[in-house]
Amino acid sequence: MQLVVARIGRAHGIKGEVTVEVRTDEPELRLGPGAVLATDPAPAGPLTIETGRVHSGRLLLRFEGVNDRTAAEALRNTLLIAEIDPEQLPEDPDEYYDHQLMDLDVVFADGTEIGRITEISHLPSQDLFIVERPDGSEVMIPFVEEIVTSIDLGKQQAVIDPPPGLIDDSEAETASSRDED
Repeated sequence: MQLVVARIGRAHGIKGEVTVEVRTDEPELRLGPGAVLATDPAPAGPLTIETGRVHSGRLLLRFEGVNDRTAAEALRNTLLIAEIDPEQLPEDPDEYYDHQLMDLDVVFADGTEIGRITEISHLPSQDLFIVERPDGSEVMIPFVEEIVTSIDLGKQQAVIDPPPGLIDDSEAETASSRDED
């Protein structure tokens, strides 16, 4: 199974280093020197990591054969993809790979169905579940402990306890200071 682990950003310096947007909770495992990664778009790779270091809070990587700024800049926005065993689980029991969460049924604690997870959006501040409701509409649910109270892979369910208004806009009341004639 393939897992997107990073996106290449801009070139850094003149010796072929690039910044990367890490998309894995295990960068030391997936983005270490010697790791061979597939790419999207495919013609850019495969890429073998030669060196990695943290600079000003950003991970910088250099790949074998990429020795100057021009070659590094040509890789901008390329996704780095690791091949993993589908049975492999993250080390932390409260972490999940995207493929484990896709298509889970999303329900309230009382069992009321909300929909199913069709996409996971990774934002800088938090991850979001994109949930398709039975009527075809979509709702975004922040993947935070306060809202997603449990994940049960055996039952294929994500149980949520959302604040008022997150799921159903009809519960929110609109007040207007203008009178309509």
